[in-house]
Amino acid sequence: MTIKATPTPGALLLSPQDHTLIMIDHQSQMAFATHSIDAVSLRNNAALVAHAAAGFKVSSIVTTVAEKSFSGPVFDEIKDAFPGTEITDRTSMNTWEDANVIARVNAIGKKRIVLAGLWTSVCIVGPALSALDQGFEVYVISDACGDVSAEAHNSAMQRMIQAGARPMTSLQYLLELQRDWARTDSYELTTGIAKKFGGAYGLGIIYAQTMFHAKEG
Repeated sequence: MTIKATPTPGALLLSPQDHTLIMIDHQSQMAFATHSIDAVSLRNNAALVAHAAAGFKVSSIVTTVAEKSFSGPVFDEIKDAFPGTEITDRTSMNTWEDANVIARVNAIGKKRIVLAGLWTSVCIVGPALSALDQGFEVYVISDACGDVSAEAHNSAMQRMIQAGARPMTSLQYLLELQRDWARTDSYELTTGIAKKFGGAYGLGIIYAQTMFHAKEG
């Protein structure tokens, strides 16, 4: 049987409309003990994810654990991306066991869940395995997560992958939402986020646009 290719995106690719992003416990106290990624990179990657989701109007939930009594506030970079958004505070380490968060997930009603947060082995593994068990598709933005050691983070990622979760990175998340430079309505949004939070890639965009007036697409 002959296979025929068509110019259409694969079903496993994310689009802005087909998933809920849940950002979990990007808080000071949790970051202090994170050693699998440095704090600067973690904050930068979390900011990239948050601004990408906000810019593309992705259904998003920001949640904290014991914000007032122990873990402290959400990173400012995330607050800046979602000004005025409701932040759901919890007592449970597993976000999926919090009735208020689940009420928001159900109100949004999307089968795909994208997770990012601290720590990978506890606060991301918990909801990832729970959501998978209930029939959701789960994606994990690995470099917007972190843990007390590289071993803890890597073991947690492997555990989730073995259960069916799909790993990706923060820059990959942004570019997958854009996916086609011919989408001119979001071109400035995407390149603007990349220039601010996209590291060397963002510097390359700044250089090309400044020196040669270059533009993708």
